[in-house]
Formats: sequence, structure tokens, C-alpha cells
Amino acid sequence: MAEPRSDSDVPAFWRSLGLPGIIDVHVHFMPQRLMSAVWGYFDEAGPLIGTEWPIRYRDSEQERLDFLHGLGVRAFTSLAYPHRPGMAESLNEWAARFAARVPECLQSATFYPEPGVEEYVRRALDAGARVFKVHLQVGGFDPRLKELDAVWGMLADAGVPALVHAGSGPVANGFTGPGPFGEVLARHPGLTAIVAHLGAPEFEGFFALADAHERVHLDTTMIFTRFAALAPFPDALLPRLRDLGLEGRVLLGTDFPNIPYAYAHQLESLAALDLGDDWLRTVCWHGPADLFGLS
Repeated sequence: MAEPRSDSDVPAFWRSLGLPGIIDVHVHFMPQRLMSAVWGYFDEAGPLIGTEWPIRYRDSEQERLDFLHGLGVRAFTSLAYPHRPGMAESLNEWAARFAARVPECLQSATFYPEPGVEEYVRRALDAGARVFKVHLQVGGFDPRLKELDAVWGMLADAGVPALVHAGSGPVANGFTGPGPFGEVLARHPGLTAIVAHLGAPEFEGFFALADAHERVHLDTTMIFTRFAALAPFPDALLPRLRDLGLEGRVLLGTDFPNIPYAYAHQLESLAALDLGDDWLRTVCWHGPADLFGLS
């Protein structure tokens, strides 16, 4: 298996593993006005960014879709998230329309602690949402809030994953880290969760949550790459990373298009860990395919 050195090498990478492509659980598509605002925030190295972060794939929506298709990304999310009240429901409606016209997209949704949240989350589930993005850092809210308890319960009952940025990288706030979200899992042990960025920088704490809750997964987004905005992964956890990956609980994520390096570099970085071809097959395909019921 050859490590992909450039984006043009990505199809050869997954073919060498005997896969039909790859599945990326951490991709962002959102209304262009919001996407442009997000890119502007990265350009300014805003307070939640913490460092210069040049966006590599600042292309039109169609160009980004064509790019993923050309790489062989067979399924991906469209993670949008609110930073204030009054945004989430319209984002969910946009994401449903996007998924309806982009068959490869896993219909995504989100929520915010606000009046009506239970009702619009129910509508999103009824409309076919397959994953909910929750960004505790950008949203700046406590996941343990009383008004969200029923929402977490609905997701747990539906078996729909919540992809949660709960780690404190790049910059902490009062609600990041394994403690607050760990309390949510204690209340809702049946909740299916995907912890973004392997929980960086609190890797140990989030791996402990995965040990305690069999429905907790972690995504690889940006970890092991040469971009040091989050945190270096501790070598002592590599055996546990291997075991969780082979169990189907470590999932490929990239943060496309909001990355400061080539898409292939994430795959190159994972291959360089030398955890085995079976591990790569499960992380890049079998784990997410099983989680989302993809053939």
C-alpha cells in the first residue's frame, strides 16, 4: 500500500487496499454566504482559530463536489453549525435540500439550545437526517443544558449519531473537554457519538469515554498531519487507537474544504502510522459504512 503524496494518488491508495472508495464523516458544505463568512473568520485567524489557517480548497460548491467525486469519496457529510440562536432550523432545511440533490451526501443537521429546539430536531429526524453536527466551541454552549436533554434522548432513541466538537483544540472554552460531554453520555448511555479530531487535545479523556461507552466513535480530522494547530497525538495511545480502529470506532474525517494542506495529506498521515492495512480499510470504509448502513 503506497502512501498518497498528492491528491492524484488518492484513488490508487484506496484501490491498493481493495476498497470501492473512501467515506469521509467530517466534511463541510453550507450555504455559500455562511461558508464565505467561515472562510473570512479563518483568514483573520479569529480567536477560536488560534493560528494562521489558509484555506486550501476555496472553490465553488460544484468544484468541491467534483473534487470529492474525483478522489473517490463515495459518501460524506455536509456539517453546518450555528453560532447563535435562530440559525439551526434554516441550516437543517438547507442541508436536507442539499442531500436531496447530492446522492453521496449523508443528510446532516444541527441544533442550538433555544426555544423550539425539540420540535425542529424532530422535524429534521423525520425528514431523514442521518448525522447531527454539534460544535461546543463555536456554539459556546453547555451540552448539559436542561433544554437539550430531550434532544440527546431523541438522537439516542433514533440511533442517529451526533458528531461533536467537544475537545478544546484549537482554543478551549468552559464547555469543552471530556467532562461536560461525558456527563451527557452518562445521562444517555445509548447515544451514538462521533468525537471530532479524536478529542484533541484531551485525547486520553475522550478515549476513556470511548472505553466506557461502546457507541462512542472518534474521527481522525486533522490529527497526525503536519498542521500543529490542534495537538500532537500521544504515542502511548497508539495501541488503543489501533484497537478502536479495528473495532470500527475510529472513522476517517478531514475537515474538507477548510484545511490548510492537500486532502491526500490526511490519508498519507494515517498510512504513515503503520497500523496495518486492515486498520486503514476499517477507518476509511468499513467503520463508517457500518455506522451509516452503507453498502
